[in-house]
Amino acid sequence: MKSSYTKLACSTLLLASLAVSFACLAYPMYVIRPFRHQGARELAAALALVQIRPLVMGLSIIPAFAALMWYWWTQQPRSQRILAAVGTFLVCTFAALARVNVFELMFHPDKQPTFSAAQQAAIDPDDKVLAVKIGSEAHAYPIRSIAYHHIINDVVSGEPIVATY
Repeated sequence: MKSSYTKLACSTLLLASLAVSFACLAYPMYVIRPFRHQGARELAAALALVQIRPLVMGLSIIPAFAALMWYWWTQQPRSQRILAAVGTFLVCTFAALARVNVFELMFHPDKQPTFSAAQQAAIDPDDKVLAVKIGSEAHAYPIRSIAYHHIINDVVSGEPIVATY
């Protein structure tokens, strides 16, 4: 009887670790994504979670490994040991993936934008642009290009700028 309670406790620990690590990974990615409105509360919650996520993920690995060790040391059936190993592997994988900023992977700054005269630019007349004028020099950045890169690093009249919206 004691063994079944221990098994239930280990299974619960492993599933809870898996759920917490998945939530810590998925919730900020769901909330903080481009082209989607974020409410103030959900954005604040996602940003707060991002701040404490390394600690939470690190703490979720401990019970997952403890459960895995229990399954191995008590000679549980092979299928249960494999499931425990897979669950622990997923917890560790989610913890590792949480260290990666997927938005930095998706959107790379345009470090060397190319320019042409307004008459020769290959943009539609209805396209919107973000214009910057410093001194006598002006540059315009098509919103379509910024929508992909999100950041344009440039120099206008000798001044380094970052154009974004």
